[in-house]
Amino acid sequence: MKVDQKGHTVCIKDTQGDLVSYLMKVTHEYKSFEKYNIIIDIRMHKDLSVKQINSFMPLSKTHKKAKKSFVIVTSDLDHNAVSDKLDVVRSLLEAHDIIEMEEIERDLGF
Repeated sequence: MKVDQKGHTVCIKDTQGDLVSYLMKVTHEYKSFEKYNIIIDIRMHKDLSVKQINSFMPLSKTHKKAKKSFVIVTSDLDHNAVSDKLDVVRSLLEAHDIIEMEEIERDLGF
């Protein structure tokens, strides 16, 4: 797991290749990331199922209740099949754009 912090955003990249242990590690270390917007970078995983992506739902809900952004970056997936409650994009640039838009919405009181 590689963690990069830029401003009020943390990008957590899976470096091991085991999605289940990665999710457990991110969940276990969540307290150290809870004050930041989070980008989950799992682009290294190929052929992910919607069920695997949805396994991030509890963490996403917790984070969004705290008025912070939670975005998952993966390239090989039908993004239309994923729940609307999860923000799933294809690139880090898109993830940063979504966080920027959500920050503006929060500043405006939406």
